[in-house]
Amino acid sequence: MSTNLNPPVLVGVDGSESATEALRWAAVDAVRHRAPMHIVYGIGAPMDFGPGIAFDQIDYDAYRATGAAAVDTARADATAAAAPVGDLDITTFVVDAPPIPVLLDRSKDARMLVVGTRGLGAFRRALLGSVSTAVARHAHCPVAVIPEPENDKADRLRGPVLVGVDGSPSATRAIEVAFDQAAHREVGVRAVLAWSEFNRYISRDDMQKEAEELLSESLAGCAEQYPDLTVERVVVEDRPARCLLAEAEYAQLIVLGSRGRGGFAGMTLGSVSQAVLHATDCPLIIARP
Repeated sequence: MSTNLNPPVLVGVDGSESATEALRWAAVDAVRHRAPMHIVYGIGAPMDFGPGIAFDQIDYDAYRATGAAAVDTARADATAAAAPVGDLDITTFVVDAPPIPVLLDRSKDARMLVVGTRGLGAFRRALLGSVSTAVARHAHCPVAVIPEPENDKADRLRGPVLVGVDGSPSATRAIEVAFDQAAHREVGVRAVLAWSEFNRYISRDDMQKEAEELLSESLAGCAEQYPDLTVERVVVEDRPARCLLAEAEYAQLIVLGSRGRGGFAGMTLGSVSQAVLHATDCPLIIARP
């Protein structure tokens, strides 16, 4: 992680509507946190980790011109989005490299990396683009994945920040991010812990009580740090991903850890986070280390 005392909010743009929505979200988040914003346009095909286009086939002058126009437009859009909240310090970059490795490298020094759900090559709403999928798995900072807005979900802006809890170190990081986001948005936190009787040999009442105690212990530190935040606690017998997706209908933001209690050190993204990431139409932060 960077030792920068004021790390930037990093956002990748490619001219798509999805990237523009992510840019606007990132601009407001940067102002709320009094952080600078870095806008990056990476030249190259976004399928960097598989067969791709040979770099000597790319007309870099044309791509640089396209990138320069894209970041100029992005700067104007970000400034307009941030204006109702405050002034925004923006730096733009057009980089002669494909977007995924550029964003992953720069995420080492970022407060948060923000991307849209899909780029110019996506063909349907439910499909996550290669950039958003890759950075959610491999970035060195929290990753926000922002869908395009839906008019019938406008009331979400009044909803709480939803956080998934399971007692893991990754979930502890998610709780920290969720409380921070809620405080800056001046809304409450809704903390959800879903449990299952699978391979357990105690009564459901005991499992429910155990889960409630785990949730309380997990929230204790942040609840003390943010005494003015309203915290709703939900403990249910259910599959975590299904429960979180149902709760997300009423939330303005979901925050999840990058891996759960069943994860291991080399695991890039837990099954619950992956399932929610691919299914939700709510902004989502994967609270990577």
